[in-house]
Amino acid sequence: MTPAARYAAAIAVLDDVLAGASAEKCLTTWARGNRYAGSKDRAAVRDHVFDVLRRKRSLGALGGGETGRTLIIGLLRHQGIDPDMIFGAGGYGPEALSDAELAGGRAPVGHEVYDMPAWLWQIWSADLGADATAAAQALQDRGPITLRVNLRRATRDAVQAILAEDGIICHPSPDVKTALHVVENERKVQISRAYVEGLIEVQDLASQAAVAGLELAAGSRVLDYCAGGGGKSLALVDLFDCEVCAHDISAARMGDIPTRSARAGVVVAVCKTADLARVDPFDAVFVDAPCSGSGTWRRAPEAKWALTQRKLQEYNYLQIEVITKAAGFVRAGGQLIYATCSVLSCENRAIIEAFVTAHPDWLLLSDDQRFPDATGDGFYHSVLQKT
Repeated sequence: MTPAARYAAAIAVLDDVLAGASAEKCLTTWARGNRYAGSKDRAAVRDHVFDVLRRKRSLGALGGGETGRTLIIGLLRHQGIDPDMIFGAGGYGPEALSDAELAGGRAPVGHEVYDMPAWLWQIWSADLGADATAAAQALQDRGPITLRVNLRRATRDAVQAILAEDGIICHPSPDVKTALHVVENERKVQISRAYVEGLIEVQDLASQAAVAGLELAAGSRVLDYCAGGGGKSLALVDLFDCEVCAHDISAARMGDIPTRSARAGVVVAVCKTADLARVDPFDAVFVDAPCSGSGTWRRAPEAKWALTQRKLQEYNYLQIEVITKAAGFVRAGGQLIYATCSVLSCENRAIIEAFVTAHPDWLLLSDDQRFPDATGDGFYHSVLQKT
């Protein structure tokens, strides 16, 4: 495909996304309907689509509207590319620009600059203070790809060398002993020898840091209450040699845990909700609560535009419900770890303060809020102890 044809394809996909379909589904449908498109073509179209979704508000201003076509015009202007080089260039590219499109567009202002709805920017800037601008700007670009090394299987240096043999270049994180930042050939990771042999998992730095910073004795019984795909369950077993039970209200989300744990050479038990009533209290319960995902919006930008004030409030109600239920599975003297991939205080510190106020037998030991930056996503976690 020519560069112009790739942009034309991105326009078509974006129009479907703007009509309400998910970006992933639209990209899959487009790829199936265009078998001639090679892997580089598919990657380029995907990048164009997600580049637009991350910056939809500012690109809409630059392009003069929020259709697939005007958003791509805005993207080209943002990237310093003359749209006339793409529109009307032939090669199955988009049609030439009209006089109105040539004259349209303006510089983004206010909340548009940071690619957020006006109501959200007010909350964001109040919560993040001096960090608000930098964190919002971090979400406008692609996030870094970080790997967690399975230390039970190999050292970080050894894994770095094995990845290099497959052309995947990584730099070790100075802050987290399990982390490698991918700087070249990130799309090869899941077909690499290191991945296939269970030496690595893809896991963001902030998430790795939250697990690595815990203090758990070997052999501890740990419940991963909102386990999802099991990334933190695998990390807990690897780092602390503990007995982990993975649970999620949606059993389907845990479908890959047996395969992932087998590949890593560890054991993670999968517990359905009905099973929890028959287990003894745990030494620690990790609660990665449902949230807005505001710290990870560069990876799932549609979630940012879909969030409403009412939906955020619904998350808050759910977070209080989830942490309260999870606390009931912690033994006396045990730990409750509450986490979200959000940077909004109403989902984080406010939830902890409300919980501790309502449950005076719980003590807050520590909490940490990370904002998205060049090294990792936004992430919050706190450690509480049942006194």
